Amino acid sequence: MKNLQNQFDQLVGIIDEQTKELSSIFEIEDILHNPDVNTEDALSAIPDLMQDALSINGKCSVTIYYHDKEFHSSNKKEYKHKISADIVVRKRKIGMLEATFKNKRPKNFEDEKDFINAAAFRIADFLLYRRLKSIFSQWESTKKEFINRKPGEWQVILELLRRTDPELFFRISRKMLNYLIWQGYNEAEQILKKFTPYGQYEQDEVTGEINSPLEKYTIEDNIRYSREIFEIARSNLNNETILRLIQNWIQQDKTSFLVRVTANNNSSLTDISQALRRFFQIAPHGSALADSIKIGVSASLIRRFFSDQLEFINIAKKFVDIADFADLAKRMIFPVGSHGKLGGKSAGLFLAKHIIDEYKQEVELFDSIRTPKTWYITSDTMVLFMDYNNLEDILEQKYKTIDEIRKEYPHVIQLFKTSHFPPHILQGLSMALDDFGDHPLIVRSSSLLEDRLGAAFSGKYKSLFIANQGSKQARLQLLSDAIAEVYASTLGPDPIEYRSAKGLLDFHEEMGIMIQEVVGQQIGDYFFPAYAGVAFSRNEFVWSPRIKRNDGLARIVPGLGTRAVDRIGDDYPIMVAPGRPELRTNITIEETVRYSPKYIDAINLKNNKFETIELEELFRKYGHIYPGIEKIVSVYQHGHLSKANRLMTDFTKEDLIVTFEGTIKETPFIRMLHKILTVLEKEMKGPVDIEFACDGKNFYLLQCRPQSHADVAAPAKIPKNLSKDDIVFSANKFVSNGSLKDIQYLVYVSPENYASLSDLNMMKDVGRAVSKLNKTLPARKFILIGPGRWGSRGDIKLGVSVTYSDINNTAALIEVARKSGDYVPDLSFGTHFFQDLVEANIYYLPLYPDEKRNIFRDDFFEKSPNVLKQFAPEFKKLEKVVKVIDVKPKVFKLLMNAESNHALGILADK
Repeated sequence: MKNLQNQFDQLVGIIDEQTKELSSIFEIEDILHNPDVNTEDALSAIPDLMQDALSINGKCSVTIYYHDKEFHSSNKKEYKHKISADIVVRKRKIGMLEATFKNKRPKNFEDEKDFINAAAFRIADFLLYRRLKSIFSQWESTKKEFINRKPGEWQVILELLRRTDPELFFRISRKMLNYLIWQGYNEAEQILKKFTPYGQYEQDEVTGEINSPLEKYTIEDNIRYSREIFEIARSNLNNETILRLIQNWIQQDKTSFLVRVTANNNSSLTDISQALRRFFQIAPHGSALADSIKIGVSASLIRRFFSDQLEFINIAKKFVDIADFADLAKRMIFPVGSHGKLGGKSAGLFLAKHIIDEYKQEVELFDSIRTPKTWYITSDTMVLFMDYNNLEDILEQKYKTIDEIRKEYPHVIQLFKTSHFPPHILQGLSMALDDFGDHPLIVRSSSLLEDRLGAAFSGKYKSLFIANQGSKQARLQLLSDAIAEVYASTLGPDPIEYRSAKGLLDFHEEMGIMIQEVVGQQIGDYFFPAYAGVAFSRNEFVWSPRIKRNDGLARIVPGLGTRAVDRIGDDYPIMVAPGRPELRTNITIEETVRYSPKYIDAINLKNNKFETIELEELFRKYGHIYPGIEKIVSVYQHGHLSKANRLMTDFTKEDLIVTFEGTIKETPFIRMLHKILTVLEKEMKGPVDIEFACDGKNFYLLQCRPQSHADVAAPAKIPKNLSKDDIVFSANKFVSNGSLKDIQYLVYVSPENYASLSDLNMMKDVGRAVSKLNKTLPARKFILIGPGRWGSRGDIKLGVSVTYSDINNTAALIEVARKSGDYVPDLSFGTHFFQDLVEANIYYLPLYPDEKRNIFRDDFFEKSPNVLKQFAPEFKKLEKVVKVIDVKPKVFKLLMNAESNHALGILADK
């Protein structure tokens, strides 16, 4: 019973305390609403009222600090324990409300804090009202005072400023002084010496300065100098000019907060976004800032949103405007207090878009270029995600061995996918989905490390398509799962090995995210673009001596562009040099048919999955509604290829071959593509790599980054009259320039024996054996030789299953095509796999041993001793398939000459 009484007494105490606080608020309101009370009397009365309300928790004292004055409660005492709240007017602190308590902590600390915050907020409103009322009164007084004198309108404005905002008045005076000096008025130079400490420094003729403190100017001095300044202005400038200048400077001063916020490294993205929103409310067309200030603000925004790299900032600030960042900020998701960035992929696309937009007036071809609707997640959201789910320890994965990383990576993915996003990030994703509707989406990585010159990270991190169908909750779950999986990809074996090779392993990786609408339209149950692809401003692997490096390279496929950027084991893209589109990789009709695309990647909207479909099946079912199909396919009949016609072609029966002949020859697509590459390379100061898609009407730029490119190698001198015993192989097709002269080991995967493997796991073991040799053989002292298409996505029977981390130490990759098998090297120039080879300066060469002019020494590979067990004893069972040949006491040389389209692999003395 006693316990119940105590609980009742506590409840009564709480209610009594809240009643006192509420009564105190009402009494404060009565004081503040009294029109006859002056400001000091009001502020003097409030502390006693608050003290009475707070004293239920013991002895306390309340003080209001306002400018340089203090207003205390009657029992002024400095107790040790404090609760305070700032008094803020227009985002500027002008005072503080403070309560000090004798007891260590009030019983209801949070309630007391809310009470003090509420009182401080109300006092701030009162002070703002009084200030505005004072300004209005002074404005009316100034107008009456000047109305009979009839001065210029600018004089009225100046006098108003002097009385109501002296600080702004003095800033404008100084701006006018600078303006007069720039205009060459000598009188202004004399004023400058009075208006600055410069004159005081000249008082000692010997030392150039005096040793006593400089004299401090008074407000009266500043007013006198200001009047002298404007007297010079009145004598030399007309009223209209002075008025225009003053109006511009007032407007600039009103928006100067944007300069301060963007220049301050401590400003969060929240601060910057709010400042941008406020700026465009004040100046809807962004015209309130001088051009020089606009450039400075743009540079600061580039640095805060994208990159600290001076090269990027110097380029971007010429093409972007403050308004571009205001639009960007509306579609950003970030933590409270964020200092993150949007990452390399976002930076590249943002810059490329604005360069293209700048050229639209002079290049008519660019009129149809678009970028997809995109939302952005800042890089530090990944840090928040990992902290929220206690995943920090997992970052140490990068210091494990590559075999451990590869083994544990699937578990890392699942750990990320079963984790959760903080509620405010989910709220941002929900807003993004409201904007996108049920349009299919792609979640793209945008790491801080990505898309930098010399470290492009091409294909290292995941990009995931989602159909975005179903209920809002289901779509939100799919989106957050995809983002978590992209985050997890930072801990995969390929990116970690790549970072290690680039000396970036210790860099704290953060992953930004781009959420983009997928370009395309719905065709039946599927969603896909008419075509997509990747293009490069420099062609690193030319197939004709008439093609120059700056003619570029494009890989084009029907549907989603995944089959253009990945190396596909059983399919081929259409390749073209935009600068020389008439020089095709496939010359004969037989080659054109054999190496044409056979499959298409699309999003199945019915089952919410990414799917690969046979083109023959798709054309028969939906050919009549496929956008622009007559420009994409040719009709194959009686050994000939003819132009397709949408009205005359029977898509259910004809044998249709994807050639893009109509697109290349009859549309401006190739000319536009070449112009895009040329313009972007010129303005971005280096070769570029872009991804694109076309929905059948408009061309969409999806990505732009610096192109990985090798140093320009000199053509090797091909020796003549060599002994047949010294020649290991020769090539005369798709040869680039370069030479390797001190190779000690050849790692040879026998095409015949690899083809004979019936066990899929044994084939995967071949890739694992190559990976082990990549780590144990001396780096750059060995080359890889083997069947078909290494590193392809798809059927591994057509090539050894490896990734970048399995081959990054080799000096060259040589692919062998035998007619006895289906091992045809895919000219995957421009895929992520080949960009890795280029960036790592790994030479590539395809061999066609069965062509008459070529040499391929089967006897050398068969009879040379195999030292596999010396370097990878655990793979001894693969000795018939994988051979490691030590060429000592000789060395192996690879000599390549693109001009003669000839290459040799030879044995020579050291």
